[in-house]
Amino acid sequence: MTGAVLIVAKAPVRGQAKTRLATDVGAEAAADLAAAALLDVLDQVRAAPALLLVAMTGDLAAASRGDEVRAALAGADVFAQRGDDFADRLANAHADAHARVPDGTPVLQVGMDTPQLSGALLAESLAVAASADAALGPAEDGGWWGLAVRDPAWAESLRAVPMSRPDTGVLTRAALERVGADVRLLPALRDVDTWGDALAVARTAPESRFAAAVAGLAPGRVAR
Repeated sequence: MTGAVLIVAKAPVRGQAKTRLATDVGAEAAADLAAAALLDVLDQVRAAPALLLVAMTGDLAAASRGDEVRAALAGADVFAQRGDDFADRLANAHADAHARVPDGTPVLQVGMDTPQLSGALLAESLAVAASADAALGPAEDGGWWGLAVRDPAWAESLRAVPMSRPDTGVLTRAALERVGADVRLLPALRDVDTWGDALAVARTAPESRFAAAVAGLAPGRVAR
């Protein structure tokens, strides 16, 4: 095992998953796209020489492709998210993940909406995580798709960072640097919040479940 990959995941339930995307494609299609993306990410992590940790929230019984997601989680270390808001849940997930692995094991958190994540990028990112205080993978919208911290206490700084904003990535890096972490940047990725994002990401991962789900959306189903 070369490290651990943490996914902070939300069950892709209609009306709760990818609400911004739902304004373009509808709640049912948005949940299906979220499920396809999560399954793609799980596939890539499964293929890597890494322990799979999943901090989960939501009801898989009510989720799109819930049975597939449940099957894909078999054998993973799945635990419940803790916290009042997303920043709290992120900080707690890093603490809980580090408590589940041997001391010194790099833990890389990745987004569940990056189906273009490749085995090569995972390996590169885990290598950086193993040698750096912190590694941050910026998202093209100003957020971030990946995060590793050598000391899980540094993840406490996330509680003060406003999430889902164009400056979230910059503020996250600054918060980590304020607690003494030397932050190394990973390659940027585009995550999926809108239909335009979905089209662009699908083009970069044409063999993925996500790309197939995007292709399956007939033009008449897409809200304009």
